[in-house]
Amino acid sequence: HESGIIGELPNGIPNNLMPFITQTAIGKRKALTVFGNDYPTPDGTCIRDYIHVVDLAEAHVVSMDRFFENKNKANLEFFNIGTGNGFSVLEVIKSFEKTSGVKLNYVIGNRRAGDIIQIWADTKYAEEELGWKAKRTLDEMTLSAWNWEKELAK
Repeated sequence: HESGIIGELPNGIPNNLMPFITQTAIGKRKALTVFGNDYPTPDGTCIRDYIHVVDLAEAHVVSMDRFFENKNKANLEFFNIGTGNGFSVLEVIKSFEKTSGVKLNYVIGNRRAGDIIQIWADTKYAEEELGWKAKRTLDEMTLSAWNWEKELAK
C-alpha cells in the first residue's frame, strides 16, 4: 500500500520479484538473480505485467459492486486484471533504483526452465465491462514496495 503500513511479506525466500528486490535492497538477501539476459526482448530479460496491489484491490471492489448490483452478464464472469503493459525485469530494477535511491545488488544468472519470454494481461474486457483501468505506474509500485520494506524494518 502507498502508506507503507501494509505490504507483501512472503514466508521464506520470495518467489515474486518485488519482495525479492526490496529484501535485497534492505539487506535481507545478498543479491538478486536475474534469470537470463538473452531473451528476444529489448533488454534481454523476461517481460511481465506488474500491477499495484491497490489497483488490483480496486478492480475486485468494482467487480463485486457489479455482482451485487445485478449488473453481471452471467453467474460467473472472468476478467483479465493487470496494467495491460509489460515491464522487463531490468525495467523493474531500474525503476526501484530510481524511486528508492538504492543501488540494487543483482547478478545475471542462467535462464529458468519453462520461463515465458513475455506476457501481459489483455485488459480490454475489464475496461469495457467494469469501467476499470489500472492507474498506478511502475514507479509508484516500486516506491510503495520500498516504503513497506523500510517500515517493516523499523
